[in-house]
Amino acid sequence: MLPELVPWLAALAFLLGILALVLEIFILGFGVAGLVGIILIGWGIVLLSVDVALTFKSLVIALTASIIIFIIGIKVMSRFNLWQRLTLVSRQRNDEGYRASRAELADYAGREGITLTPLRPSGAAQVGEERLDVVSEGGFIPSGAKIKVVRVEGIRIVVRAWE
Repeated sequence: MLPELVPWLAALAFLLGILALVLEIFILGFGVAGLVGIILIGWGIVLLSVDVALTFKSLVIALTASIIIFIIGIKVMSRFNLWQRLTLVSRQRNDEGYRASRAELADYAGREGITLTPLRPSGAAQVGEERLDVVSEGGFIPSGAKIKVVRVEGIRIVVRAWE
């Protein structure tokens, strides 16, 4: 291999490793792509090193330190209840009055109303005596426009402009 190609090969390996990690995080989910990404990044670093043994030693120390800091961080977060501040601890149960959808919303299908806010595509409308959160079927509907409820999908009320 030509010595002048080594920096380019190292940069290519490093960039492909970053790309593999990004693909794993945002598209593929956790698995093989992450392992390939870590290997490519490590290979790119080793290719640029002057002393391979020293580079491997540094990589092992950095990996070990990262794992130790991660474990200490988990323990500190659980000891001071920091994890509970970042996550939702309580559960919303049906027997406590929480409902995912309201069955009576289906009664609004076919009824007419008026928008209270502009629908871009969501906003508020008044149908009968009730103020509802609605979504327009097509796009923008100005405030004060007449609307008709086209369909109800769970808690999503779809409307369209009505003449």
